[in-house]
Amino acid sequence: MKINSKILVIAGSDSSGGAGIQADIKTITTLGSYAMTAITAITSQNTTGVMSIFPVNSKEISNQIEFTAKDIKPDAVKIGMLHSKEVIKSVMKSLKKINAKKIILDPVMVAKGGRKLIDNQAIKILKNKYLSKADLITPNIPEAEVLTNSRIITVKDIISAGKLLLKLGAKNVLIKGGHLKSKNIQDVFINQREIVIFKNKKIYTKNSHGTGCTLSSAITTYFACGKTLKRSCEMAIKYVNHSLRTQPNLGKGHGPVNHLNSIQIKKIFR
Repeated sequence: MKINSKILVIAGSDSSGGAGIQADIKTITTLGSYAMTAITAITSQNTTGVMSIFPVNSKEISNQIEFTAKDIKPDAVKIGMLHSKEVIKSVMKSLKKINAKKIILDPVMVAKGGRKLIDNQAIKILKNKYLSKADLITPNIPEAEVLTNSRIITVKDIISAGKLLLKLGAKNVLIKGGHLKSKNIQDVFINQREIVIFKNKKIYTKNSHGTGCTLSSAITTYFACGKTLKRSCEMAIKYVNHSLRTQPNLGKGHGPVNHLNSIQIKKIFR
């Protein structure tokens, strides 16, 4: 398979392999692109929850970004877990230094099991200064509620929250609707020109660990390969849905999705 694009991922590590950097690498690779990484934190976790979080020094995160990009220029950047104000500032400074293009920001705040992954100062600076630096932000409903100080119960509420995020400086927003109590998932893509609702049947499974990381990395990969943001979101949602339908049922808690669902093994390798 020919490598279609080069993606730099800036995010935390998940020792269980279902989310974070590990999910990002798997997603980008299975969709035909090359993944590079800058690790922001090391977590000890499994499908039942997070045991500990060890933050990486902001200077070392910047070193990873700048030294990697000096050698292999990324076509796009996916940003996940940024745990502190200092880390957010250093990451954005480094991205400006390497002249990064096509930035997708997934504002990771809470782990699947409920563990908080980012402090309040980091949320504040992200909200007030850096939403405008990304081409697209991809919050889920709890994250959108935190960023907009609003309550989201309906699709209309999602649209209202999206408009508030645009007022805060976001260029494009995809709010993931998985937390709504509904038989269908309605993910809302919004910018100043259009509102698009991607409607899909809800897949009932406890094995959904890493869906947010997987979705944002898939969007970044498609976007890096020349698709529009709207089309990238549509294709990435389909990839995640198929990953959920074929999940491997690993672990005792919230297991991972099937990142390998897009791979077809050639006969000579079977």
